[in-house]
Amino acid sequence: MLYQTKNPHGGDVYGEEILLDFSANTNPLGTPPGVLAAVEESLKEIHRYPDPYCRKLVRAISELEQVPENGILCGNGAAELIYAYCRSIGAKRAVELAPTFSEYSLASEQAGCAVSRYALSKEGNFVLDRDFLPFLDREKPDAVFLCSPNNPTGQTVPRQLLLEILSYCAERGIRLFVDECFADLSDRQESLKGELADNPQLFLLKAFTKSYGMAGLRLGYCLTSDGELLGNMAKAVQPWNVSTPAQAAGIAALREREFLEKTRRLIGIERPWLKEQLEELGFWVCPSQANYLLFSGPEGLDAALRKRGIAVRSCANYHGLGTGWYRVAVRRREENEALVQMLREERERSGHG
Repeated sequence: MLYQTKNPHGGDVYGEEILLDFSANTNPLGTPPGVLAAVEESLKEIHRYPDPYCRKLVRAISELEQVPENGILCGNGAAELIYAYCRSIGAKRAVELAPTFSEYSLASEQAGCAVSRYALSKEGNFVLDRDFLPFLDREKPDAVFLCSPNNPTGQTVPRQLLLEILSYCAERGIRLFVDECFADLSDRQESLKGELADNPQLFLLKAFTKSYGMAGLRLGYCLTSDGELLGNMAKAVQPWNVSTPAQAAGIAALREREFLEKTRRLIGIERPWLKEQLEELGFWVCPSQANYLLFSGPEGLDAALRKRGIAVRSCANYHGLGTGWYRVAVRRREENEALVQMLREERERSGHG
């Protein structure tokens, strides 16, 4: 748990009454009923230790992802795997984007690895471009961290560029970490898992958190053909790190393909609608291929909304952003309408409208 430090992430709705949470980018449809049923059924087994090898879950992931079982490691959320990865690779210098998810650099620095950042620009809609390759030439990193779709921008890395980066890293012995945790809720981004067999330096991160509304259960997994790395990562965490309910939930979630299709259809309707509404209110909104939107607005907007029971994610702590930047999840229409109405009223109240 956190201890006397400021929570750097969204989803904290426990300190005060929050009616609508737009700060966490989880599935707008919530948790599939089949997953909830599996969790309830698993409670009969909680007097036993969980399977330390996650055998049934790993088998289910292998069948879905079409990767060997020995190329899979499960963890207590994606965050645990990030920290285990950074402790295991022995990198001295890493490169990440700015802005991007903060745990890559926090985990790297905790492991004694210096981090350099490639700045994405608002003028370029925060899309990664080919200038990243000369940047890598200058920095000469041991590891590269990419997130696609990127958090908080919602922008994917163009596939051709991603393959160029993969080739660049392979030629120079650089580890490439690609976070695909939001891929299932994006505009059908193609995974790099087909490149794993020929690229042992490639590491893919996945999670159940966003796709299946399972943030409270903490379940993630990673894919790589580097078995030695997975062995070292497993040694970096305790053996019963994935609970019995989490394993049962994961197995059930992997059967919910129609649930994901239904979610993507909803996001495909609601994201452009919400983007248009935000722009009509005068906000600059970043184009997104994911289930969330990054926008700029007046400083203190998050605090004002929180007083009214709505949580949005302040992006002030993201490198490359700062105060006045916010991220909102794409929710269902009635929730999105409530957010827009609150924003409209707040702008009128503060004189920005």
